[in-house]
Amino acid sequence: MLKIEDLKVNYGGIEAVKGISLEVPEKEIVTLIGANGAGKSTILRTIAGLIKPASGRITFLNEEITALPSDRIVSKGITLVPEGRRVFPDLTVLENLKIGAYLRKDNLDKDLHWVYELFPRLKERSWQAAGTLSGGEQQMLAVGRALMSRPRLMMMDEPSLGLAPIIVKGIFEIIKEIHNQGVTILLIEQNANMALHTADTAYVLETGRLTMKGTGKELLNNEAVKKAYLG
Repeated sequence: MLKIEDLKVNYGGIEAVKGISLEVPEKEIVTLIGANGAGKSTILRTIAGLIKPASGRITFLNEEITALPSDRIVSKGITLVPEGRRVFPDLTVLENLKIGAYLRKDNLDKDLHWVYELFPRLKERSWQAAGTLSGGEQQMLAVGRALMSRPRLMMMDEPSLGLAPIIVKGIFEIIKEIHNQGVTILLIEQNANMALHTADTAYVLETGRLTMKGTGKELLNNEAVKKAYLG
């Protein structure tokens, strides 16, 4: 579904991504694990059109999207749940969800119903200002907002960051449910154990280079991965 070829990205005068190539097959969960500063978020932001690469090629459903602006990329069916949630704090939950559908001209009721089924807490708080929600609720809102664009590929940047373990478990159950509904997922996650248990395919990124690839299960059982990322 998504193919990256020899991607190089400079960020703040540093070569943050050093010629990586990877594929995200349709209807899989693919995860990228690595230390802070390895270049994981830079890759997602580049796919989303928020950063322009120095070189390389990104194709989605056999169409090159490397140079497209971010709104065009969203319209193709790719959405990003950013690190840190980035909800609009002064707008209500419902208004935040509707912003996720800003490119759509059709009726939103069916998708709102699905988001509220996934996250009943959001339905209870639909008229509440997003800034008054807990961290876990804001993460639910960020995921729900992304779903409102009807993505074919959802990219998630550190969805469990700063959340209590019981909330993290719930977020990963939701990721699996979204995947079961036919959405392909590209996941970046500091919680390597949860990510690898969830992923079909996994890559290890170290200082801008891919150093390992395998199934989630293979990397869970890899001694080098255990030592570096699983404690």
